[in-house]
Amino acid sequence: MNPTNNYKLIIQYDGTDYAGWQYQENAVTIQQKIVEAIKTLINENVNLIGSGRTDAGVHALGQVANFKSQQKMDLYKFKYSLNSILPKDISIIDIEKVQQEFHSRYDAKKRSYLYVISKNKSPFYDRFSYLYHSTLNCDILNTISRSFIGEHDFTSFCKKNTGTENKVCNIYDAHWKETGGLIFFLIEADRFLHGMVRTIVGTILFAAKNNFDNKFVHEILRAKDREAAGESVPAKGLFLYKVKY
Repeated sequence: MNPTNNYKLIIQYDGTDYAGWQYQENAVTIQQKIVEAIKTLINENVNLIGSGRTDAGVHALGQVANFKSQQKMDLYKFKYSLNSILPKDISIIDIEKVQQEFHSRYDAKKRSYLYVISKNKSPFYDRFSYLYHSTLNCDILNTISRSFIGEHDFTSFCKKNTGTENKVCNIYDAHWKETGGLIFFLIEADRFLHGMVRTIVGTILFAAKNNFDNKFVHEILRAKDREAAGESVPAKGLFLYKVKY
């Protein structure tokens, strides 16, 4: 038997019509669709490991996943064939053979997410952005966002029912930029908790709207209580942007 081959995928998807990345009973997920497509091509059940679990309605520009197979494949042909049978809202951007030890989740050093806010109603951006009617000033948003940079306990910013005991994350970057009627928030960290990015964005918007300063964020971090933070923003504006190894 040939040695097992380890294949790394870069994946983009529109998460609107899915219950998230991770397998779920009685629900359609991204992971499920890709595994089914791979099985159709190579007649093999594979364990597809994602770099992180995106929630229902969340998109990806650079999700990373890997799977192992006994088969040695023509990667160009395999990528083309896989994309031809995947639904239109899931795309394999790249595929490469990697070392046996590579693990898309555990080997990731940094992950970044992008949140998109639209200032005007648009039929083209509706599925991929949060229409926000209040005036936003990126200088003010950036000032508030700097409070998140560094290593903090993010208990106040994750869902209460998360099974993760360690709530400490290291934020490397958190900044806002406006261009073409859209406002983008980029955040990069070593790891993220369930619901964390959407709660951070909602809290920043709430702070800006009410003219709260950085003390507001520090008090929420110290509280270690989800009810102290702002409401989560809609999933449709969130993208898993990039995973670094």
